[in-house]
Amino acid sequence: MSETTSIAPLEVRRRLMTEPGLGAGNFLDHALAANPNRDVPFVYSHHNDHLGRVVLRGHSLTDLAALRDRYATWYRANGVRPGEPVGVVVGEGLEPLIHFLALTALGAIPAMVNDAMRPDVMVRYLEHVGAVGIVADDTTRLQAAYRSNPRNRPRFLALSSEVRAHDADPAVLAGDYPYRHSPDDVVALIHSSGTTGIPKSTILGHLQFWDGKQPRMTRFPAEPYDRLMSLMPHTHAGGLSYFLTAVLLGLPTVVMADWRRVAVEPVMEVFQPTMVASFPRTFVELATGDLPVKGAAKVHSWFNTGDSAHHGHIRRLVQLGERPAGLIKPWLLPSGAASDGPLPGSQFVDGLGSSEMGMALFGQVTTPETPRNDRCVGKAQEVVTRAAVLDEDGNEVPDGTVGLLGVVTPSRTPGYWNDPRLTSSFELNGYWLTGDVARRDGEGNFYHLDRTVDVIDTAQGPVYSLPIEEVLIADCADLVQDCSVVGVPGRPGEGQRPVAVVLPQAEAAGVTDDEALERANKALADAGLTTLAAVVVARDEADLPLGPTGKVLKRELRTRHATLLAG
Repeated sequence: MSETTSIAPLEVRRRLMTEPGLGAGNFLDHALAANPNRDVPFVYSHHNDHLGRVVLRGHSLTDLAALRDRYATWYRANGVRPGEPVGVVVGEGLEPLIHFLALTALGAIPAMVNDAMRPDVMVRYLEHVGAVGIVADDTTRLQAAYRSNPRNRPRFLALSSEVRAHDADPAVLAGDYPYRHSPDDVVALIHSSGTTGIPKSTILGHLQFWDGKQPRMTRFPAEPYDRLMSLMPHTHAGGLSYFLTAVLLGLPTVVMADWRRVAVEPVMEVFQPTMVASFPRTFVELATGDLPVKGAAKVHSWFNTGDSAHHGHIRRLVQLGERPAGLIKPWLLPSGAASDGPLPGSQFVDGLGSSEMGMALFGQVTTPETPRNDRCVGKAQEVVTRAAVLDEDGNEVPDGTVGLLGVVTPSRTPGYWNDPRLTSSFELNGYWLTGDVARRDGEGNFYHLDRTVDVIDTAQGPVYSLPIEEVLIADCADLVQDCSVVGVPGRPGEGQRPVAVVLPQAEAAGVTDDEALERANKALADAGLTTLAAVVVARDEADLPLGPTGKVLKRELRTRHATLLAG
């Protein structure tokens, strides 16, 4: 890694905050024009050499532009035109981001698809999107699917290796390149995780996906020593969001292709990040067993988005690293207060967001000194015009009352692709419904209790799964590594009852279901929460199934255990 800084100067970052025309479709061009350090490598890919050692390869802004232009010539030569959706089914890491840059530079719409998606679901999703072409690492599964239904076959179905090997002819890119986006142009389609059913296709708009991120230009840590490790799936809005930020800042960033600890920790030790951004799943693994002390030695901030994280995992991670003097608090905080000096431990920035919200719209910062406050996701961020807990008619409920979480913000998605009915189902009384159940306290802090589809409807009333999971992970830490709570049918007249699927700690691998139930229910009773009807101890990873982005598939758990209490 070069000792020459790649970070954009502060005056450049301030200018980018108000740069007219800048958005999610052209941020690379604005970074190229503004950052005098455009030739300094800052985005790192990684691989293992023949001895198994981690090797990092740096790419500068000019390198990224050259790769983008080569890919764009291939797409244009294959007839891709502005406004056309193109499926990108490419393994995680830097590669899908280059395809994104190439397609948006043509004015086309990349439909980013996580290659871990089940093949039959993937084909249905791409047909719904109306992809005119598909580029994939492996076309075997797709070829077979389209062979059985040739009428729906797109114009091209090509291997990503074919695009990478393309001998680019610059003449193919005419004078209208790169494409000039209008504020409302669609720049990407991002599928949901599928944790609640068939993935939805969320629209990202040119200006909409940039709205709210402007304060990151000055508030996001970007000192010469800062390095970001991005563990987000980069076919997801979260990964794209952090990449956009890194490119505009010139922030040294390693773009990971694998979120599992076995792959992440060796790269951490070589790269020595000061910041780590991820979905909760990697944080679960990093917080389990021996902590990654060597790899996290310089970490001052952990950034979580998507689902909010659990206190039991957060409290272990913030023991790692150190917070240096003068650390600018992250963009999630309303003020830019700095620490007084080097402090042991790090801060965990827990953001509640989604592709539909456009970014994390709620944020809570935890340090080693922060008192426990289960399920608190903090206050709404400044991009939010209004945030409220609503009843089913869209009326705001009093503080302390549980209801539907709604937001009004320019960062929200324009809607779901080719599905206005689905879009309208998330709109209520001027608010966008996030799909979450929450409550707010008198100080304006929000508490995330559940996804609306995961609320457990018992005969005694609704039971929320996330506070139960919080207690199991934090208060049964020697037993529970991770868990998921779902509602399954009880006996006639009982409605649903809560059941936990528990992934045990290594030292508790021999625990029985009944032993785990006894421990869990004691902790829940002590916390004043509803107790469980049963615990199922996961004996291998397949017992706690994950979706393409690493989220637990609660809908699948409900199906698997639907008859668990039938007797």
